[in-house]
Amino acid sequence: MRIGLDVMGGDFAPDAIIEGAVDVLPHFSFNEKLVLIGDENSIYRKLNEMNVKPSNFDIIPTTQVIEMGDHPAKAFSQKRNSSIAVGYDMLKKNLLDGFCSAGSTGAMLVGASYTVNVIPGVFRPALATIIPCIDGRDSVILDVGLNPDCKPDVLLQYGLLGSLYAKYVLEVEKPTVGLLNIGAEDTKGTPSVKSAYELMKEDPIIDFVGNVEGNNLFRESMPDVIVCDGFVGNIVLKQTEAFHYICKSRNINDPFFDRIDFESIGGTPIVGINANVVIGHGISKRKAIMNMVLKTRAVVHANLAQKIKEAI
Repeated sequence: MRIGLDVMGGDFAPDAIIEGAVDVLPHFSFNEKLVLIGDENSIYRKLNEMNVKPSNFDIIPTTQVIEMGDHPAKAFSQKRNSSIAVGYDMLKKNLLDGFCSAGSTGAMLVGASYTVNVIPGVFRPALATIIPCIDGRDSVILDVGLNPDCKPDVLLQYGLLGSLYAKYVLEVEKPTVGLLNIGAEDTKGTPSVKSAYELMKEDPIIDFVGNVEGNNLFRESMPDVIVCDGFVGNIVLKQTEAFHYICKSRNINDPFFDRIDFESIGGTPIVGINANVVIGHGISKRKAIMNMVLKTRAVVHANLAQKIKEAI
């Protein structure tokens, strides 16, 4: 297995990225290799400072960087020797089994559509992330920011995509699916959500358990899959980050709160494309980078992209 890591992406690149890459090494087996993609001088300098042998990695030198403020499509097209563009090119040529970056989310999404493409039959890919439950389980929520306005058939398909993620990545044998809404009744919600409810209720493939209200999140009653559009999902994601910040700022220490920390989650996979790609938070540091790489490895191990192709 070969996983590509964008060394130049993120607010604290390249040093924090390389530090996280070094922390990954004890978790990798002999047949797993981390591929560092970025400025060669920066990579060798940092590894030398850390007394780590460069031979522990495959190093792919690049000369350009897609900055956070760059226009995603233009930057991806014009900066072909950037770490993101080179990573996607390697992914397309099957030189990598997975690719991850804490760099420009826009450029990562453009790269997915320009190179590896959406799986035929998938209406819209989604960003999926983990919501921990107080009973020790993990659930998956999608979409969390890619598509802010979704039609009913897209929400229905998110139920399927989320079920496949829960089954093969989280190892839940028969995942339950809930539709995030403002009430449990089937008459509640926007027209799109109400229509999605009817579609999901009649679908024979997913195990639909009905509407789920916000106060069911993180609790024992939370389904294995939470479906929502990217507008709602992103608010849930950012509120979770804010809640963790409040707990830490008030010196509230509890193992559960560590599980909702973005540094522990690592990153969000793009579900529905022809490759295994994970996007990390732009403010990721050492721990978050390590977990982003490990999340990518889990998605590759699950062979998620292929499982979705077969299901669709």
